Amino acid sequence: MKFDKVQLNYGYNELEPYIDALTVETHYAKHLQTYVNNLNALLKGYDEITSGKTLEDLLSNIDSIPEKIRQGVINQGGGVANHNFYFSILSPKPKKAPEGKLLEAINNKFGSFEAMKEKINNVSIAHFGSGWGWLVLDENKELEIITTSNQNSPLSIKKKPLLTIDVWEHAYYLKYKNVRADYVKNIWNLIDWSKIENIYEDYAK
Repeated sequence: MKFDKVQLNYGYNELEPYIDALTVETHYAKHLQTYVNNLNALLKGYDEITSGKTLEDLLSNIDSIPEKIRQGVINQGGGVANHNFYFSILSPKPKKAPEGKLLEAINNKFGSFEAMKEKINNVSIAHFGSGWGWLVLDENKELEIITTSNQNSPLSIKKKPLLTIDVWEHAYYLKYKNVRADYVKNIWNLIDWSKIENIYEDYAK
């Protein structure tokens, strides 16, 4: 397979009690794997547009994808990229808050770290239907909070993801049922700011 799912740095049960083991296993090994399989099947025979390209390259230049498969790449490729990013920033023993230049940028933009968290919580909880809450860098390398629907990626609207909360029901329903707000508030116990700081520093160069 040209594109694959990210390797987890933790066991399925290690995100408990905030996300249960069955949800992590189902989400990662079944939902994400389905997106991976569908994307690779969709791109079979399109070596000319995938050769030497990362998934980020494809999603960042979505208009260059042939129209026949463009929406499929948005859906399936976004499903792979969004999930890979989500799983990569979670940790059983995370750094709970940012420091340094990222914290300074957050304070300048949102007033405080807690104010930023509240804004991300609010947009993620209020997002209608399936989708994602994001902290991103815009084209001017300014912080921005957005949501995307379905599997749309911020990369396709020229924004670089720093943090995401998956608000598809499959991300939380087994444990939290219909109470998305509890899941959103609890996931901060797993978001690893050491990883996000590294992403920010790479993008901000």
